[in-house]
Amino acid sequence: MRVTQAARNPFPYSDSNKRYYTYDYWLKQTFGGKTVKIPLDGGFTCPNIDGRCGRGGCVYCSGRGSGDFAQPARMPLREQYDVTRAALSSKWPVDRCIPYFQAHTNTYAPLDVLRPMFEETLTFPGVVGMNVATRADCLPPETVQYLAELSHRTVLTVELGLQTAHDRTAALINRGHTMADFVDGYTRLREASDSLLTCVHLIFGLPGEDRAMMLDTVRAIAALRPHQVKIHLLHVLHGTVLGSWYERGDYTPIERDDYVETVVRALELLPPETVIGRLTGDGMASDLLAPEWSRKKVTIINDIDKELYRRGTWQGKAWASG
Repeated sequence: MRVTQAARNPFPYSDSNKRYYTYDYWLKQTFGGKTVKIPLDGGFTCPNIDGRCGRGGCVYCSGRGSGDFAQPARMPLREQYDVTRAALSSKWPVDRCIPYFQAHTNTYAPLDVLRPMFEETLTFPGVVGMNVATRADCLPPETVQYLAELSHRTVLTVELGLQTAHDRTAALINRGHTMADFVDGYTRLREASDSLLTCVHLIFGLPGEDRAMMLDTVRAIAALRPHQVKIHLLHVLHGTVLGSWYERGDYTPIERDDYVETVVRALELLPPETVIGRLTGDGMASDLLAPEWSRKKVTIINDIDKELYRRGTWQGKAWASG
């Protein structure tokens, strides 16, 4: 009988050929079966949009602030949830759901605005947890305290956009905060509750960054030991500042082979217990300018799997020395 790659997989947190700790595997281990995320748009903005620390948002960001796949904010939260859940039911079981406040900065409002929204969402049918995407510089003490309390009542993941550990790059992309700001907010979250889960977002292919810089960011995050990490490919979208840079030749996207190699190296550097929320990203197909190869998301992930197997490596293999 032929021995499969899954049977020979040396990575402990896997029930397949995946040599990294997939989010799907974590969901099954945590909730006992297939679990789906329901993106929501709470109608928030960001401090680098409204003028608190900048205008216009990050140079790559669409007008929806990463909420392109959510229903419009003008729709009540319950209606957003029901519509998306019904749409997903044609693909997967939807008896276990995680509402995901995804668009813009979802703690960038007073607590008396946030609390009713989050509490209402917990009452929706099928809810088993909650994800809240935000920035580390938008976590005032009272909000951290509330999130800590909430984490004792549901499986709460707070997703923090970092993108890069390099302040020069952060300034170039109009991020509006420094690495020190990120570490401050991240640390206060971790210290507030042992139950609260953290997820850090990184972007590969940012302007001016080579592989060494990207991997330096990975090492910095690995040292913080987040519960989850999401790795995104930088997409160039119509109507963004980055899109205008690309169209006039001032930005060149990362090549496919370079991206695959960088992701494999990044996985080796991350602790094996860190859940990998994603290895690439989704841009709205109608708005995508580049890279064209990113449209074939499944084949990119397959190439990462193949490269891990070819090299005989896996997530965390270089962690002790990383």
